[in-house]
Amino acid sequence: MEYGSIERELRIDASPEVVYEVVSSPEHVREWWPDEAEFDPVPGSTGRIVFGDPASPEAKVEQLTVVEADPPRRFAFRWVHERGVPAAPGNSLLVTIDLVPSGGGTLLRFTETGFRERGWEAAVLEQAYADHSRGWDHFLPRLVARATSLVARP
Repeated sequence: MEYGSIERELRIDASPEVVYEVVSSPEHVREWWPDEAEFDPVPGSTGRIVFGDPASPEAKVEQLTVVEADPPRRFAFRWVHERGVPAAPGNSLLVTIDLVPSGGGTLLRFTETGFRERGWEAAVLEQAYADHSRGWDHFLPRLVARATSLVARP
């Protein structure tokens, strides 16, 4: 297996503008992905996401750096890097979300790259890739549901 990138395509019955808000606004992101999200959706902004109770020592905290914010077409960020070190190619993973108008909705193209570039041992690389692949398979359908629920509101 290559372990180079995770790629997914999702069809969402919501406009690119609505989907962009769902992928770039902390208020919406915490509804489908982490338990807590704090960041400004502008390039260069740094923040954090938290999986689990933020007050608990078991919570998993990840730094996040916004790389690109081009509403309503693309949102990209780096994450999974050493605390206190700025995110950069080679020391972090890059998530890119491209939004393409499709009929009355949106085609979301998701890519996460940077696994091999981290320099992890083979077993660590394989485990990280598998964990992230399973994680996105769990969280991306929740993104679709969140966007769809916003459109369904009266």
